[in-house]
Amino acid sequence: MSDIYSKYETVIGLEVHAQLLTESKLFCSDSAAFGGAPNTHISAISLAHPGTLPRMNRKAAEYAIKLGLACHCEIEKDNYFARKNYFYPDLPKGYQISQHTAPICKGGYVTVVTDAGSRQIKLNRIHLEEDAGKLLHDQDPANSYVDYNRAGVPLVEIVSEPDMHTSDEAYVYLTELRRLVRYLGVCDGNMEEGSMRCDANISVRLKGTTTLGTKVEVKNMNSIRNVKRAIDNEVKRQIDLIEAGGTLVQETRSFDASNGSSFPLRSKEEANDYRYFPEPDLAPFRLTDEFIAGIRATLPALPEELVQKYTAVYGLPEYDARVICDDKATADYFESLTAITTHYKAAANWMLGPVKSWLNEHSEDISRFPVTPGALAALISLTDSGKVSFSIASSRILPEMTQVAENPLAIATRLNLLQDNNADNISPIIDEVLAKYPDKVAAFRSGKKGLMSLFVGEVMKLSKGKADPRLTNELLAEKLKG
Repeated sequence: MSDIYSKYETVIGLEVHAQLLTESKLFCSDSAAFGGAPNTHISAISLAHPGTLPRMNRKAAEYAIKLGLACHCEIEKDNYFARKNYFYPDLPKGYQISQHTAPICKGGYVTVVTDAGSRQIKLNRIHLEEDAGKLLHDQDPANSYVDYNRAGVPLVEIVSEPDMHTSDEAYVYLTELRRLVRYLGVCDGNMEEGSMRCDANISVRLKGTTTLGTKVEVKNMNSIRNVKRAIDNEVKRQIDLIEAGGTLVQETRSFDASNGSSFPLRSKEEANDYRYFPEPDLAPFRLTDEFIAGIRATLPALPEELVQKYTAVYGLPEYDARVICDDKATADYFESLTAITTHYKAAANWMLGPVKSWLNEHSEDISRFPVTPGALAALISLTDSGKVSFSIASSRILPEMTQVAENPLAIATRLNLLQDNNADNISPIIDEVLAKYPDKVAAFRSGKKGLMSLFVGEVMKLSKGKADPRLTNELLAEKLKG
């Protein structure tokens, strides 16, 4: 990085909208499902016909609280909704029902792990609101169409403090947040489908100063990678403008992923531009301690808790633990597996090796893996006992287990794959190998002990993988004493 850019510190705050996985919309019974023909998940209420009244979706509040508890937030007991007034063609009411001064979750943090170490990114709030519809600009060359299916779908907006300083940190924060909502089952986190969307508030300031610079909001980013690209582009644009003597203006910009640049949309609104006032058609609602405690009791084990368990109790490397916890389905499978076997490291090796390879090869996720945790535990036990080698177990027995519902010992027996631990059978094979490589034998005896792996490999090859490796090593060591 040149001296010009190294003079500045970047300050980033992210606003993430996550669609909640409720069956119905926030204030009516219309379907909240993604997809469907345009304008089929609508009713008089979601279209804001005169005389219609909203009614609160209890499940949406439960999901918001669940996320708040997982993010260590303070849960607001006295809640109300407000009208956020602005005009946009995909907003049928002419206003959005949201929360303003009393968000359902306050404060909190999300822990991120980067190359610089572990850090807590502070949150400002998590609040409930309804989504707008969707404008379609590519259906007609002269007109834009509106699909109101999404209008009224429940959202949580997760607002961080301006507490991030690099695009890498923002990338890890968003990745962790997406993993968290998926673990909790409150959002599917699919940015490509718009069910998780991110706006980035970015400013720069000279290092050593504490006053925030002029904030620019960047919108229209449909992947975590594009959020990182947009931040990098905006930081460079701001610094270049400042260094050229220009003046930054507070504005909202849109990111063009095709060329990695942004362009201005409008001047940035302030809260008072929306003329917030309490929603008169919805009564305030109060949350009881018992209600919150009931939701807390449903929280699953979250990634950081599982990583701690796998490293401290199971003795796994932190990298292995974090890869296993990368998605909830994989962690759930591993939890079921380790409830049956105590060979924790072997279980992790199988998950990160042969199982992952099979899933990648077949473009499947763990939920569609045909081998149950119990069957895989039996295969691990078969390998650990020395009855089959890991190579044979992973290359021959596991593929067979994905095709037939048969226990691994029966498969190994049927395919004649059980390891031979009879010295009388292995010894002649060793003699044949040593006779084949007299010069290597001499080199070994003169000190080149690394040749042992060559001899073992040749024995395994001649025995078609059936020779017991431990016994093979012992017999070879004895014969090579000379």
